[in-house]
Amino acid sequence: MTERTTVRLPEELSRRAKRKAAAEGRTLTSLIEEGLRHVVAEKSETAASARVMPRVSKARGGFAPGVTSIRDIEELEDLEYIERLRRL
Repeated sequence: MTERTTVRLPEELSRRAKRKAAAEGRTLTSLIEEGLRHVVAEKSETAASARVMPRVSKARGGFAPGVTSIRDIEELEDLEYIERLRRL
């Protein structure tokens, strides 16, 4: 069973759709129906594939490159502190 529905379209879109339907030898209704079927199918496919699981980190931990101990970190912090004092 089909249902009657009023659709309001911008004039330019309506003209282009009518021209396309006529050029393809079909009705405006069939053109609109095809478009709606495409959009509805696309949405459900997109919704199903839109769920993406976050990546899991494979990091093992440890120091940054060039840092071998806590003492190195303390020295870097001291140097940063001294540099901040110089800028004052």
